[in-house]
Amino acid sequence: MYKLFGIPNCSTVKNARTYLEKNGAPVNFIDFKKNPPQEADIKRWIEAFGGMPVNTKGVTYKKYKDTFEALSLKEQILFLKEHTSMIKRPVLEREGQVLAFGFDEESYKSLIS
Repeated sequence: MYKLFGIPNCSTVKNARTYLEKNGAPVNFIDFKKNPPQEADIKRWIEAFGGMPVNTKGVTYKKYKDTFEALSLKEQILFLKEHTSMIKRPVLEREGQVLAFGFDEESYKSLIS
């Protein structure tokens, strides 16, 4: 079973969900807005991403960039829990292993086949 973390109205998340469903991949969608990620989730994503898993092109990041960048690591993690729109999405996992950030059809094709 795959886990897909994201925001339902995000077009990239929609594309990932559609792709997984069309290809018969069993997926559990976790809506950031209803179920914010836990500190352990964000730490796992930091490790997999090689840094903060932040969507630096997004509106939310641009709005809070200076504030966010001035925080300690612990404070940044708490900030992301409160401002989930800043997280690079979707996050695709399987059995606790981070497989992908964002959506790229070719990458997903190799991950679920």
